[in-house]
This record gives sequence, C-alpha cells and structure tokens, in this order.
Amino acid sequence: MIYPHYALEVEDLTVSFDGFKAVNGVNLYVSKGELRVVIGPNGAGKTTLLDLICGRTRATSGTISFMEHRLTRMPEQKIVQAGVVRKFQTPSIYPKLTVLENLEVSFPRGRGAFGSIFFRRTSDVVDRIHQVAKEVYLDQLLDEEGEKLSHGQKQWLEIGMLLIADPQLLLLDEPVAGMSVREREQTAELLRRICQGRSAVVIEHDMNFVRKIADKVTVMHQGKVLAEGPMDQVENDPRVIEVYLGH
Repeated sequence: MIYPHYALEVEDLTVSFDGFKAVNGVNLYVSKGELRVVIGPNGAGKTTLLDLICGRTRATSGTISFMEHRLTRMPEQKIVQAGVVRKFQTPSIYPKLTVLENLEVSFPRGRGAFGSIFFRRTSDVVDRIHQVAKEVYLDQLLDEEGEKLSHGQKQWLEIGMLLIADPQLLLLDEPVAGMSVREREQTAELLRRICQGRSAVVIEHDMNFVRKIADKVTVMHQGKVLAEGPMDQVENDPRVIEVYLGH
C-alpha cells in the first residue's frame, strides 16, 4: 500500500541466497526530505538492502515503492531515471578527467552512446556544474584531475556526480569511510544541506557522524530490523548495545 507522505516504502522485503536470508522481512518507511541512517554489525544485511532498493539485487519477496514507482521489478537504469541513485563505499570517479569533466559526463543528457554524440556544453550545463561543484566544496578545483584529489574530495565528487541529475533519493554506503575529522564534519554539513527536499538512506559505522546527520536510525541485525527511532533512543536500547554498540 502506497502512502503519499512516504517517499520510500519497503515492505516485507526478503532476499534469499541458497537458503540464507540476507534480508528477512524488512519494513522501512522513509519520508520525503528525511535522512535515514542504517546501522548494525557486519553481515546485518545493510548493503544488501541498498542493493535491493537500487535494483542491483532482486528480491525473493516483498515490495519496494518510491513515490509513484514500484521499484521491485524495474531494471537498474529505470530506477535511476525514477530519481534513485546509489553511491558505493569506494569512490567511483574518472581519475584522468577534471572535476568539471567528471560532473559533465554525469549530466543526464550526456549519458549513453547516443547522448554522448549529441551532447553539448550549453549554458544550462555549465550553470548546473558550477552549482553542484559549490555544493560539494569543489568549485575552486574544477580544473583539477580526479586522481589528484584527496580521498574525501573524491567522495564529494562522486556525490556531486549523483547530484548533477537532481535525484530525489540518495543511497549512500559509508560516505565518510577514510575521511579526516574535518572532512567528516564538512560531509555532515553537506548531507544535511542536500537532503532538504530530497530523501537519503545512509549506511554508516561512525556513531559521532550518525548523531550529526540522522533524522531517524534503523538498526539491522541478521537481516532483520532490530530497532528504529531517534539516535538517543536507539543507542540506549539494550538489544542494540548487546549486538552492536557494546562491541
């Protein structure tokens, strides 16, 4: 059942690999403009959940709905076109291209063989590139090659490559892994800012970072939702302390 006040609805979602249920009966409801963080021990099913939402993995049962779209059986490219984008743990940028060129090739009109042939750097493309570069702290580095950026800057560039198409749902897997303390603070500010008007589901292990960004926290354990709520409530839950925070 689709409720208009939820942007993302995951209902009774299950995926089984050779009898092992990596995600088992998960329900997740994310409102428009909400920044949801999913935490839990390794092997809890967090990354698999993102794989299911973005279409990289197909569910055994259950449904995934985003806005008016039923994602459960849609191909990955159609899910992207519906406004859902995914960032993996390791930055995936074009190292020999500049920041500007990385953002340019991610512009929706330039995607695919046909789009790349007829793509032109028109004023609206340039304006959008400069707008996104400023959002991700890279507006002074537009001519810098991707491989010369710091690890944190590469993470920001990939987030910018997702933002260029103005998506409505961001799926981010450990976006601050390997970052300095200052870069983590800047990334928290960045995510809070770009999630005004769009939704995000973020997987993260850094609890200080989670406290700074999360509207609500979902805790997964052994493929199921163990607990859910505000961070102060979740981190004082004896079950969460026992299976995750206590270790």
